[in-house]
Amino acid sequence: MHAIITGASGFVGSNIAKVFTDQHGDTVATERVDMTDGTAVAAYVEAQKPDAIVHSAIMNDYVRMYVEREVAWDAFVGATRNYARAAAKADIPFVLVSTDWVFDGVGGPYDEFAAPNPLNYYGVLKVASEQVALENGGAVARVSGVNGHHWARPSNPRQQDPGFGYFVASIVDALEKGDTFTVWEAENINMKASPSLAAMCGTVMRAISDQGKQGIFHCCGSDAVTRRELAETACEVFELDSSLLRFGPPPDEAHLQGGVPNDSSLSALHTSQSLGTPLPDVRTLLSAFRHERETGELARLS
Repeated sequence: MHAIITGASGFVGSNIAKVFTDQHGDTVATERVDMTDGTAVAAYVEAQKPDAIVHSAIMNDYVRMYVEREVAWDAFVGATRNYARAAAKADIPFVLVSTDWVFDGVGGPYDEFAAPNPLNYYGVLKVASEQVALENGGAVARVSGVNGHHWARPSNPRQQDPGFGYFVASIVDALEKGDTFTVWEAENINMKASPSLAAMCGTVMRAISDQGKQGIFHCCGSDAVTRRELAETACEVFELDSSLLRFGPPPDEAHLQGGVPNDSSLSALHTSQSLGTPLPDVRTLLSAFRHERETGELARLS
């Protein structure tokens, strides 16, 4: 398979690309194109002649989204429309990478058929992008509590945030050095999610592409856990000193405009049954992450 993967220099995108190339022997096009320019995107897709497109690139600046809302709309929804239309014209699978933050966090775990109700503008942009993808015959792959190795960067771009991204890696980095790590706990941050491994998300998206599926799919494991539970389990799996963990409120600057879902946990049972992909528990996911971290190779989940 030859695939276009947007955002391949990002955390999730680098894992998608590595799954395609390392585990399946695919070729991947990752050139940067002005995604808001429909003509440029169409020309790029026509020249590449891909077998599938996975769109993971986003405008990754939460503050700017609110300051420049039209720019953000074009970067999310407009870019999705351009790639989805190009995929539809070429009659190839299109997969949009979305998020568990399309939900309000009061009714989890959410399955693939639950109605979105985002709390913030980022969630709104993702919901609108999902509709564009689906209306053009594509698929939506929602990621949740993503952890794992960033294959395009030597170190984590950030540590803890109001979501679950980079959470485990940041804990491991700190505790391996003998430093303490304060796990944030508060009602106005993402306190519960269904963790995934970024490479596992790539496996789900490869299956969607290979099988030419349409509709909504969830990329996560079988367990819904709190931040505290994930931190403590990570210490067990990575054999770290859990007494170095601390628990407390986040700093004021960590709170995001619009709020975030408190419980964004997902169910991926339908996805697993539809695609034949694994639905691992949190310990299996963390063990796979440890394998990646220690060997520099992708772990295979069965």
